[in-house]
Amino acid sequence: MTPIVRTILGDIPPETLGLCLPHEHLYGWPPAPFATEDLTLNHEDAAIRELARFRAAGGSALVEMTTPDYNRDAAALERIARASGVHIIAATGYNKEKFSAPFLQDATVEELAARFVAEITNGMDGTSCRAGVIKASSTLNEISPLAEKLFRAAAQAHHATGAPVSTHTEKGTMALEQVALLTGEGVEPSHIIIGHIDLRLEWEFVLALARTGVFIGFDQVSKAQYAPDSRRVEFIARLVAEGHGGQLLLSGDLARRSYWDSYGLGGAGFTYIPQVFAPLLRQAGLAEETVYGLLVDNPARALAFTPRS
Repeated sequence: MTPIVRTILGDIPPETLGLCLPHEHLYGWPPAPFATEDLTLNHEDAAIRELARFRAAGGSALVEMTTPDYNRDAAALERIARASGVHIIAATGYNKEKFSAPFLQDATVEELAARFVAEITNGMDGTSCRAGVIKASSTLNEISPLAEKLFRAAAQAHHATGAPVSTHTEKGTMALEQVALLTGEGVEPSHIIIGHIDLRLEWEFVLALARTGVFIGFDQVSKAQYAPDSRRVEFIARLVAEGHGGQLLLSGDLARRSYWDSYGLGGAGFTYIPQVFAPLLRQAGLAEETVYGLLVDNPARALAFTPRS
């Protein structure tokens, strides 16, 4: 079969994906008692406005990493995708156990894997909209028994469907351990995306992770409270020089109203990467073809898979 990217509205050829943000949030909120107004993304019209601005800035696609424990709504995502004209790739799997423990604790690895496979092959949340990535998450400085179960289930679902695994690390910790766990279950590095690595900008650690061959998420772009974008640019340029440019993925993980322009709170929004961060990369000396690779080619390769059922 021919490789595809599986979007909310159907499968597309990877070469048509376009400029893609591989770790974002459009619609959803955490369970009680963790929900706040800022964390509650529940206005479809705001999402459509934000995506219209993104599309006008050259954007074409994003990965919506909200999972059932964070009130994912596939029907809302379908409406947003149709209204905006932006490709939305949705996630099965689960977030960190602070949110997902009730979904994980009484299920076996095989039962979890079956849930993920069904959402990739049949549909999510009572719809025919299918997931295109599998999310697995760990917590700060440990992979707990619940998280280990989740990662093993994600690996099983990958083998059954071909869909890539995209992870949440807490502040970049346990990234190498996530890779070891997934590859130990037979998942090829080229089908693994390790998230939130720009929350841990330690050169030897990042270089060691790059040398495993996985995709690496610099997905906190614009969030100066964690690191200035100049540091992200520095690390990206160094990784490109070391031959790892083809593994880097750029996104913002904009899961708060205050991160969006469309909620009227002055956030950077989805236009930030194409309009602000990409020029910073060019100013740092990266060739136009390299920047294009970071924004277009790398996400297409990371998200592409050959369906197995």
